[in-house]
Amino acid sequence: MNSSDVTIFVIVAFALALIVLMSRNNIPPKFKRGLALFSLIMVVVAFILIIMSFFP
Repeated sequence: MNSSDVTIFVIVAFALALIVLMSRNNIPPKFKRGLALFSLIMVVVAFILIIMSFFP
């Protein structure tokens, strides 16, 4: 995987998590749990990709 792809994914994952946290009062309760779970999964994958990028 290209390092620029990983960088873009990490930025998008953290941006989504930040948006979900900042607008948690405006998100309908129906979508809140799914969106939070999806955001959490993306952040975990981003951390895994960051750790994997340290090893060749």
